[in-house]
Amino acid sequence: MNEDGSGDVSVEEEAGAEAVEIQDTVALSSDHEGKDGEEPPGTSNRSPEEFTDAKHESLFSLETNFLEEQSVDNCSLKALQDPFLQHVNKELKEKEIQAVSTNPKNTHQLKWPILGQLVFSSKFQKLETFKPPKDIDLNSLHLQKPLASTWTKTNSQFLSGPPKSSSFFTPLQKELFLIMNSYQDLFYPERTALKNGEEIRHVYCLHVINHVLKANAQVLGNNSRRRSQKLGVGNDDDFRDQGLTRPKVLIVVPFREAALRVIQLFISLLEGDSKKKIIVSNKKRFQGEYGSDPDERPPNLKRPEDYEAVFVGNIDDHFRIGVAILQRSIRLYAPFYSSDILIASPLGLRTIIGGEGEKKRDFDFLSSIELLIIDQADIYLMQNWEHVLHLMNHVNLLPLDSHGVDFSRVRMWSLNNWSKYYRQTLLFGALQDAQINSVFNKYCINLQGQVAVRNVPMTGSISHVLVQLPHVFQRMEAENLASVIDARFNFFINKILPQYRDAVMSHTLIYVPSYFDFVRLRNYFKKEELNFTHICEYTQKSGVSRARHFFLQGEKQFMLLTERFHFYKRYTIKGIRNLIFYELPTYPHFYSEICDMLRATSRGEEATWTCTVLYSKYDAQRLAAVVGVERAAQMLQSKKSVHLFITGEK
Repeated sequence: MNEDGSGDVSVEEEAGAEAVEIQDTVALSSDHEGKDGEEPPGTSNRSPEEFTDAKHESLFSLETNFLEEQSVDNCSLKALQDPFLQHVNKELKEKEIQAVSTNPKNTHQLKWPILGQLVFSSKFQKLETFKPPKDIDLNSLHLQKPLASTWTKTNSQFLSGPPKSSSFFTPLQKELFLIMNSYQDLFYPERTALKNGEEIRHVYCLHVINHVLKANAQVLGNNSRRRSQKLGVGNDDDFRDQGLTRPKVLIVVPFREAALRVIQLFISLLEGDSKKKIIVSNKKRFQGEYGSDPDERPPNLKRPEDYEAVFVGNIDDHFRIGVAILQRSIRLYAPFYSSDILIASPLGLRTIIGGEGEKKRDFDFLSSIELLIIDQADIYLMQNWEHVLHLMNHVNLLPLDSHGVDFSRVRMWSLNNWSKYYRQTLLFGALQDAQINSVFNKYCINLQGQVAVRNVPMTGSISHVLVQLPHVFQRMEAENLASVIDARFNFFINKILPQYRDAVMSHTLIYVPSYFDFVRLRNYFKKEELNFTHICEYTQKSGVSRARHFFLQGEKQFMLLTERFHFYKRYTIKGIRNLIFYELPTYPHFYSEICDMLRATSRGEEATWTCTVLYSKYDAQRLAAVVGVERAAQMLQSKKSVHLFITGEK
């Protein structure tokens, strides 16, 4: 144990501990049925059979129910212009699928009034682009009943002014929904909890319910047609209307609070202002497990506004829940194979999917996902991005078991293992990031094409730094992306650190975004017997207090601080006089936040404050977010490797 109270745990030990935790919890599932279809408290060892529906089968089964005439607008379902039907009924040819792997990506840029710069792309032959109409009417959107009437009330908090023909959407919602309703993949990297998070959540929930109601109405309608049809008359191919498993929508959110809000929106969209309430099963249990007690939050806790907006309500990040929707009923905690919609965190999915060699694992329920929504993607960078990659590698695989499916009802493209070409992915995050971009580029191959919002930051977050401070940006060279990690470490210990070893350069904070870089630096500092302390997301509270005290008093010359600790705690570190950004922060506003910590204990030594930032040509996006796109371009192309900025000049 170190002086600051945190243990000497290696990367391998920490990774091993996480692997054990995953194995211990892989059998957990939110759809385990106990009394009255509810899950008993605590953990449970699951068998694959428990993923199937046992109770309430007939009530929520798509196979045994038929169309209620008043529950669906038959005309809109049959309309050839309906984007849902156009999408699911489109038949790809084998040669088109084969060509995808060799075709170059066609791209086209357009500027939309609200979303800004859009990049349309597709690997299929035809690239479809469009501009948003000035006005739209509800009929043109093909909303399923009762959404045309319930949406306006559900969305009213975002609408102001006199009613207009298109006033049921905000300008942002209108443009987003037009893309969603076209069934193209979408990447929107400007979703923030403070500014537009709820506005966006509302519009994607509308799209989800619209999709599920149409899909289920198609199945129920075909059930009715088959029942009334004379034996031996007609073609079975006329009734191909579903996937190999029932779950068709997966919504990935980071915290239980987000899942709570999504389901509340579902209820509102199905209920609206109707006097007849819809039936919501297991509602009390859901509110108990996903709600929060406002008294739990310390009253004197002061954090930035964006922190308060992200970490609101129940912030548990290990959960998953199945939702079945049938006519005027919603079943919460539906077993996964009897669910239409799955809502889960990356960790909640990881512990079901499991890993190679694990006996108890299941991912067949992901085989027929038609709509994947990944909301607040940037937060998963702070949680565990590997869980997101693990999920993406298991979506739309052929199931290992038939799960009682009627193969005569399964769409041919699903049987052909082409579901990934029909899956629409909606990716929302707060920033342009290389890892998020990579997921969108690699895993989103929808036949309708992709749309990415690509606005560049003209002014960077450095303009929000209030303290008077010289910022020295030092460019390090790396031959390729794979060598950046080692190049950064060697540059730091050989070129940067020697300047700070002198006792005069005390009170030096080193901000480290990557946990693995942090462990490497911590081990190096120990080996070199440097006078330092450190704080990471695993440091116990007592260790954090000691480390902050030692650093403030100058008893420790250096402090290593991880980005994840700052993300989750947002403490002000007092006593900083020299600041080193080992790498540019993931969130650009963290740059100004960390810099402004210098004024927390100003004792007249402002003239000696320093700030050093390491960057390489592979940090272009992060650099642009901090200094602005024009300056970033100059700094990356310049022959000079050192660039100076001064902030807070009077």
